[in-house]
Amino acid sequence: MADVKFLLTGDTSLSVEFGNEISEEINAKIRAFNIALADSKLPGIVETVPTYRSLMVHYDPGVIQYAPLVKRLQGLLGQLDHIEIPPSEVLEVPVLYGGEMGPDLDFVAQHNGKTPEEVIRIHTSTEYLIYMLGFTPGFTYLGGMSDEIATPRLKTPRVKIPGGSVGIAGSQTGVYPIDSPGGWQLIGRTPVKMYDPNRETPILPQAGQYIKFRSIGQEEYDQIAAQCEAGTYVCRTYPREEGGK
Repeated sequence: MADVKFLLTGDTSLSVEFGNEISEEINAKIRAFNIALADSKLPGIVETVPTYRSLMVHYDPGVIQYAPLVKRLQGLLGQLDHIEIPPSEVLEVPVLYGGEMGPDLDFVAQHNGKTPEEVIRIHTSTEYLIYMLGFTPGFTYLGGMSDEIATPRLKTPRVKIPGGSVGIAGSQTGVYPIDSPGGWQLIGRTPVKMYDPNRETPILPQAGQYIKFRSIGQEEYDQIAAQCEAGTYVCRTYPREEGGK
């Protein structure tokens, strides 16, 4: 793969860059390469971090140095066509749209010449690929949102956005896992804890999964919130069908 670049990002990490755009094809290559690297049992690998178009590889220079590592990684590129990527899983995330939970829903609707109900229908009609996690623990960068509801970021970011808030920024959508500043247009909120440091698996979503948002009412929101506090709520997951939306 002549278009793959190996970029030095520090004295203990490098980035393997597969392209310069957001696409499921590039993401599939990143996932395949990550699997090939894990299967290789290459000594000295500390951690890998997938992004939209690259895989960052953290390594121990006391075990393997940059030049030999790049050579070994280049050798894995020829295996990608033979890597079987496991079927993707869909994580269903319940969301209460509008009102106090989604103060910008009306603006998103007006900006796109739609009703709030149409925005909700469009937003919940897609299975969104989780390209990567970042910004804060468990913040999902999702692909596949319809341009019909694309909306610019806020001109002045909010100082504090409640954890669980679901937002839109440009043609992207995502969930704020914890209270944090942010400039996305807020259209709803999930009672599900995307990040919980006290949970066995602190970060709920995983890169390579898909998210499907499900619209809920206040009563169900309160029920799920109570279950989340008690540690008894489990998000529904299901295998993604080939060619799913």
